[in-house]
Amino acid sequence: MPRSVLDYNIAASADDKGGVGLKTAIVTGGAGFIGSHLVDRLVQQELHVVVLDNLATGSWDNLSQHGPDAVTRIQADVSEPWPQEALPSSADLVFHLASPASPVHYRRLAVETLMVNSMGTKRALDAALSYGARFILASTSEAYGDPAVSPQPETYWGNVNPVGPRSCYDESKRFGEALTMEYVRKHQLDARILRFFNCYGPRMQSEDGRVVPNFVRQALSGDPLTIYGSGEQTRSFCYVSDEVDGIWRAAITDGLAGEIINIGNPEERTILNFAEVVADVAGISLHVEPRPLPPDDPTNRCPDISKARALLGWEPRVPLKDGLEATFRYFRTANHR
Repeated sequence: MPRSVLDYNIAASADDKGGVGLKTAIVTGGAGFIGSHLVDRLVQQELHVVVLDNLATGSWDNLSQHGPDAVTRIQADVSEPWPQEALPSSADLVFHLASPASPVHYRRLAVETLMVNSMGTKRALDAALSYGARFILASTSEAYGDPAVSPQPETYWGNVNPVGPRSCYDESKRFGEALTMEYVRKHQLDARILRFFNCYGPRMQSEDGRVVPNFVRQALSGDPLTIYGSGEQTRSFCYVSDEVDGIWRAAITDGLAGEIINIGNPEERTILNFAEVVADVAGISLHVEPRPLPPDDPTNRCPDISKARALLGWEPRVPLKDGLEATFRYFRTANHR
């Protein structure tokens, strides 16, 4: 009998013996896609979670399963001064996930993206410093740009256009990493930097422009799947429960101050192959619509997760088809067509 995504989540939870003594976590961007799943995990670990989100790309609906005893919701732009009267008196963990993350959103909110990954990162770092909390920065595989090395190890410096249409996201994330490292060096802050690779699953927005919601929405609507360029460019896809398990392990593991760790799935696929898998899961014949490749779109994306395996004992568990089936179920029940 095939395993469900829930089976993999239960197995991951059974392996988890960390987090003892942690009481409160702050999550910026906690009403977004990955952020809300992280909040679920933190609540499962019996932490009280304080979420700061301006709802530019997130929604409180993503946290509707949690009452005020579990999650405190604060609508705020984390690039601006934080509302001190609403913040907890103490915190053990500060996760900085606030930022638009899809090309559609970060082009629409280009300046805001630059600010949340610069001033927003500084305010999150200052909060962690004032609490004496451990800090976890959500960075991105886009720090590698269009890489000349594959798979991409954390030691690779990247190949990024500093003034291109993607630079509002790529370069602000790289700045956030640099700022975080200075807090480690100057203030001895216990901070870790996680570079997320393509993550997918329930609660993605159907119109955010990324390949998974694009393909799923098009498959459900009976439209051709949009292929940019030749379709030979590669990506790797990590289901959100695996991603969150990596984030949690990075947060609770001691001795990682200043470490940069890739969190993603090392199974590399061409976009054409991914389209074939989506069509198979949807039970449809594959029809594609070719379009020009956007500027600075990476030709390959594949994480080297040797550090995550060695330092966190982590690697993805959920097979692509299982994750896609769960994603299709969400889009169907949410009427995202």
